[in-house]
Amino acid sequence: MAAFTEGTPCWVDAALPDVEAGKRFYGELFGWTFDEGDGGYVNAFSDGKLVAGLAPKRDGRMPTVWGVYFATRDAAALGRKITEAGGQVITYPQPVGTAGTIVEAADPGGAVFGLWQAGDKPGFEKQGKPGSFCWTEVYTRDKESVDPFYESIFGFQGKDLPDAPIDFRTWSPAGTEPGEDTAIGGRSMLTDAFPAEMPGHFLIYFCVEDCDEAAAAVTRLGGRVQAPPFDIPHGRIAVLADNQGASFAVLAEPEEGAKAV
Repeated sequence: MAAFTEGTPCWVDAALPDVEAGKRFYGELFGWTFDEGDGGYVNAFSDGKLVAGLAPKRDGRMPTVWGVYFATRDAAALGRKITEAGGQVITYPQPVGTAGTIVEAADPGGAVFGLWQAGDKPGFEKQGKPGSFCWTEVYTRDKESVDPFYESIFGFQGKDLPDAPIDFRTWSPAGTEPGEDTAIGGRSMLTDAFPAEMPGHFLIYFCVEDCDEAAAAVTRLGGRVQAPPFDIPHGRIAVLADNQGASFAVLAEPEEGAKAV
């Protein structure tokens, strides 16, 4: 597998109270299969390729969430940079066997994300196709701190979308021309439409063939539709929650390579 460019999303996983229930839910929803796991953590596969992970919650106080990991060549050095830029390192570099090294961190607005320094496991073997990750965006109330934070630590090239219905900024990897063709994620705002107690967070998107069918399947499987399917210039999306409360989004793209912006 090819190495991921510095700062690009390379892995996602969900922290769940019941991994077995998660396997049933996502197996039905996305057609994922799973390995036998290690220490309770299981890898998910689509068409035999790695796409995500499900992890047992280490503590009942932990949130039930999907999280994203960004690729880095040096997790320790980037962790120090995060602190210098006003973020917080939650978990300092920890080896995960021979697979790689992980860091958990938070941005100045409180949104939690991970770093992944690859060993034997670079990350996704499939992405941007139905049944796999295709996009992520951070929701924050503090764009004045959060925008320069990510653009400093990862070298992201940011670009505001003036015609978007909400205040939205895309991220392109360092050394690329910012724009829709190069964007790998973005920043959105927590407006008054969100509950006041909702913290900054990342939303993970998975590609699907049919957004409406996916939303209906989530309801059938005991999950919830948080934002019903609606059209955007680059496809049709819905924000959903699984049967344990972990939120995620789905995107049905009109054509291969479309972006959720």
